[in-house]
Amino acid sequence: MTLKVESPYSGELVCAVPFDDAASIERKLARAALAQGIWRARPVAERVRVVATALEYFRTHAAEVARDITLQMGKPIAQSRNELAGLFERAEAMLALAEEALAPDVLPDKPGFLRRIEHVPLGVVFDLAAWNYPLLIPINVVVPALLSGNAVLLKHSALTPLCGVHFERAFAALEPQGLFANLVVTHEGAARIVADERVAHVAFTGSVAGGRAVQRAAAGRFIEVGLELGGKDPAYVAADADLDLAVPNIVDGACYNAGQSCCAIERVYVHATVHAEFLERAQALLAEYRTGDPLDEGTTMGPLAQRKAIPFLEDQVQDAVRRGARLLAGGTGTDGRFFAPTLLDGCPNDSEVMQAESFGPLLPVLAVGSDEEALAHMNDSRFGLTASIWTEDEERAERMAAGLETGTVFMNRCDYLDPALPWTGVKDSGKGVTLSRYGFQHLTRRKSIHLRVSRKA
Repeated sequence: MTLKVESPYSGELVCAVPFDDAASIERKLARAALAQGIWRARPVAERVRVVATALEYFRTHAAEVARDITLQMGKPIAQSRNELAGLFERAEAMLALAEEALAPDVLPDKPGFLRRIEHVPLGVVFDLAAWNYPLLIPINVVVPALLSGNAVLLKHSALTPLCGVHFERAFAALEPQGLFANLVVTHEGAARIVADERVAHVAFTGSVAGGRAVQRAAAGRFIEVGLELGGKDPAYVAADADLDLAVPNIVDGACYNAGQSCCAIERVYVHATVHAEFLERAQALLAEYRTGDPLDEGTTMGPLAQRKAIPFLEDQVQDAVRRGARLLAGGTGTDGRFFAPTLLDGCPNDSEVMQAESFGPLLPVLAVGSDEEALAHMNDSRFGLTASIWTEDEERAERMAAGLETGTVFMNRCDYLDPALPWTGVKDSGKGVTLSRYGFQHLTRRKSIHLRVSRKA
């Protein structure tokens, strides 16, 4: 039984990867549990050195890895190369943080006692990674999990299994053998692994429905499940915004990777005083996108990874137009592969395009009359991953940030993960933390050491 992947651009077969059968899954689980018992005893500094060495694979095979990303899910080749740069930015940040973040917390002196809090590994971590950023999403878990002393089993998306193969080539040589393994399994097979008592933590990136399925599979087990789910990330363009900065960044935030990002800009609230100019500038920028062969260096927007996304996006556009929105650009799929960069104005805040995750190059806009109106609309969502405020007034940004129900608040930037900051969501955007020193806490447990060192105390 094999998993076959076809190019979303050409329809040609990219690869056929064999599924792991029951015996293979059992072997990888058993080896991971055994290897973790050895690995956890290694000093953190040694883990850092070994993991850093393994990451060199991605440097020496950069061209092959980037090409495989593009062939499998359609990302323009320049963006695939950018993803490799992002992998190293995040991995190197976690390597630099590891020793301090994992060092025991030593409590103040108490006569007759030694007290400290250790951060000990969980065991075997099962990482279910998504296809839209097939390097960045797994690296958020794989590197800190290994540095924390865990073993890792990676199940990549069915759309991007070759990226799982590349991770295996990079990390499978780690000693002891079995510390890292790549799995190709069905959803049912993944659910059985989640339920296996040897798995101590599950990290999932994907849809809200997928997150619920993972949570159900872990039901009854007292383990943490990290869930990075959907987003409907808002931007607010205030009256004093620098439009030279705001418009190109917001348009790029909506259309980069064809909008297939959980933290893409998916709805924009623009102060009425700059509304008309924002639309004019955005429309001009959207017209500059060039769709085509994603291996062509001149292509700036590739095909959608899944063709079923096209009618979904068209339905969102039509719903908005029926409810009074103006379609200013795009709005339809082309060639059964691409979706035209789309600009909509006057979208009611309860319309589908303002409430349901699009995961495509849509830029729906609504004019607002005040910061307070914008804040109310931004919070009127079941999602809470990121939000951006475009203003020259830091006090305004701080005031709105205090009221925003979201994991990350940006001022004058968007669609970016700073690895020194925790990546987390609220509401239906999920739970748990990756990156930053707090990402290590999510992959370890606290162990209290409480020693009476003098009977006279």
